Amino acid sequence: MTYFDKFSLKGKTAIVTGGAGILGQNFCFGLAEAGARVAVVDINLQGAQQVADEIKGQLEGEAKAFHCDLTSEQSVENMVEKVIAEFGTIDILHNNAAGKSSDLNAFFEPFEEYSLDQWKEIMGTNLDSMFLVAKHVGKIMIKQGTGGSIIQTSSIYGVMGPDNRIYEGSFYLNRQINTPAVYSASKAGVVGLTRYLATYWAKDNIRVNTITPGGVESGQNEMFLKNYGNRVPLGRMAKAEEMVGALIYLASDASSYVTGQNIMIDGGLSAW
Repeated sequence: MTYFDKFSLKGKTAIVTGGAGILGQNFCFGLAEAGARVAVVDINLQGAQQVADEIKGQLEGEAKAFHCDLTSEQSVENMVEKVIAEFGTIDILHNNAAGKSSDLNAFFEPFEEYSLDQWKEIMGTNLDSMFLVAKHVGKIMIKQGTGGSIIQTSSIYGVMGPDNRIYEGSFYLNRQINTPAVYSASKAGVVGLTRYLATYWAKDNIRVNTITPGGVESGQNEMFLKNYGNRVPLGRMAKAEEMVGALIYLASDASSYVTGQNIMIDGGLSAW
């Protein structure tokens, strides 16, 4: 086997939660290009189906869409059972999904006015869901006895506090934005969960790592792009496809001695 061969995912099955999202679509395509069978999991089944169809059409890869409400343990359990029934094994889990608030006004409220209900909603979608999926996929990986790789998506603001100056005059989807404390807390929890599981499941040869994206271009206005870029050594926001290489590395045997780590894909922002 060559060093390059170690990056191959041929014969492996990968679950990607949030597979219909901006980052999720790229992650699904990247894993499929590396040879994996991809379970595209999302609460938006139509969006997941579109991603799966594009993978099959453009790459002639194996992909199937699965609906799942990641805040429901029964829904997660059912999804995992369906993936096993379809593909036979689960070798890679990309615990990637993060939810949107049902009330953006409440989501962007100042910390002093933040409601407990909104806090619990975001914690449920961003962190509780990670616990549920890891729990049920981990059981399968242990039962299979062949190990596995779990990668969880955090955020730059799960590692460092936001610089609120970048939000001055900054809009996203025609709305003044900020980074709420609950988002930072939930994403910091992802890193903590990764480290715990990396040591807990090491005996089962299940590796658990985090990837932490910096800000990704996704429709922000020019002022935000400029403000954010001025804070980054590379001078710009990331493109969604720039997250994929780290995922393939962590999913593959190329990273066979890597666990409990957090790879920062942030253009150098955390190095200042």
